[in-house]
Amino acid sequence: MLGHTNHTTQTDEELQRAYKVSGDNQWLGYLLQRYTALLFGVGLKYLKDRTLAEDAVQQVFLKVLTHFPQEDILNFKGWLYILMRNHCLQQLRDKTPFADEAAVAELSAAETDKEEIKWQEHTLEQMTGAIELLNEEQRKAIVLFYLRRYSYERIIAETGYTFMQVKSFIQNGKRNLKTILLKKTGTRL
Repeated sequence: MLGHTNHTTQTDEELQRAYKVSGDNQWLGYLLQRYTALLFGVGLKYLKDRTLAEDAVQQVFLKVLTHFPQEDILNFKGWLYILMRNHCLQQLRDKTPFADEAAVAELSAAETDKEEIKWQEHTLEQMTGAIELLNEEQRKAIVLFYLRRYSYERIIAETGYTFMQVKSFIQNGKRNLKTILLKKTGTRL
């Protein structure tokens, strides 16, 4: 087993593997520590506020620690960057444009944060469960395209599927995911 003392010389892939083998969050901690400055920089770029950027880094750390994907992440730095960027963009979308609403939001910010985290966790659990119900081809295409952000060309190279198969698996997978999620929530089409 890899020792905790030499974590600075290990690759991202080795640290991921050590985490998956041991289940010890410290390995993810080493990995996240490596990219803290990058995440903070992304947060500052999008949120334009030091405190908000620091909070965003902590929220992304929490997301990674609680929802680390089962499949290998080939480019951890890129994956983490996208996760942080999307988190910041979501924060910006959620901002209220009116001063009165902002004041009310500040009063209930702590409760809202807890509710948001619970909602995100619930949504991720639902989506993860729904993805698992797809057939193998659709699941693989959806994971590679949406979660790993692979291009069609890269998916074709990695899976051996044709362009039309990849396109079909993604389209059918999206439709089936929507159907599965709507059934789970009891919503009708």
